[in-house]
Amino acid sequence: MLTPTELDRYNRQIMMAGFGEAGQEKLKKARVFIAGAGGLGSPISIYLANAGIGAMRIVDQDKVELSNLNRQILHWPEDVGRLKVDSARDKLQKMNPDLKLEAIRETMNEKNLSQLTEGCDVIVDAMDNMAGRRVLNIASVRKGIPYIYGGVHQLDGMATTFLPGKTPCLECVFPDSGPLAMPAVSSILGSVPGVIASIQCIEAVKIILGFPGLLAGRLLCFCGTDMSFREFKVNRDPECPICRQGLRS
Repeated sequence: MLTPTELDRYNRQIMMAGFGEAGQEKLKKARVFIAGAGGLGSPISIYLANAGIGAMRIVDQDKVELSNLNRQILHWPEDVGRLKVDSARDKLQKMNPDLKLEAIRETMNEKNLSQLTEGCDVIVDAMDNMAGRRVLNIASVRKGIPYIYGGVHQLDGMATTFLPGKTPCLECVFPDSGPLAMPAVSSILGSVPGVIASIQCIEAVKIILGFPGLLAGRLLCFCGTDMSFREFKVNRDPECPICRQGLRS
């Protein structure tokens, strides 16, 4: 049941058609896994905490650096040198004291992600490399957990939602054809992750509430240069080595 404080705090979204108190209670019961506490992970965790998600598990292994601060809005100058998960925990618990937050310093890999994502309703991708995303994808397919992908670079970004067994998986859309030639330091305008993270948060809430219209089978691309959105249909690869047989554990 929602408390009087929760009814007041989330009043504006409870008022939405199809949302109501029942929808808010679903958010309160949900647990979201957030892979990363950086440029995408910061606004993702802030918006989900303030939407009333009951529990979040944030995993990151890095420390805050000064060059992070143009986009990683959970972290402030006094946090430089601290673990990102510690910095994130401090801010998010102050934003929403009712949030059940697990902030874990861990390097995600295929061996530990099964345990790290256990009990989660949604996986939200806030990573900055494809190798890590491929591991997330395997965990999503194996455990049947919806996976919301987001990626950003310079003025551009993209997002899509993968529903195991129903839509393409990450490997179908971005097949692994060998090492990617990525720059050691990727350039980014700080507000671009905010655009993509907001889309990912909307998708997470819609999944939890069972709302239609997900970015399932659709890749949404944002171009900040001309402020345009373009959408591309994506299909399952019948020969995909990851989702072809489901890999369910």
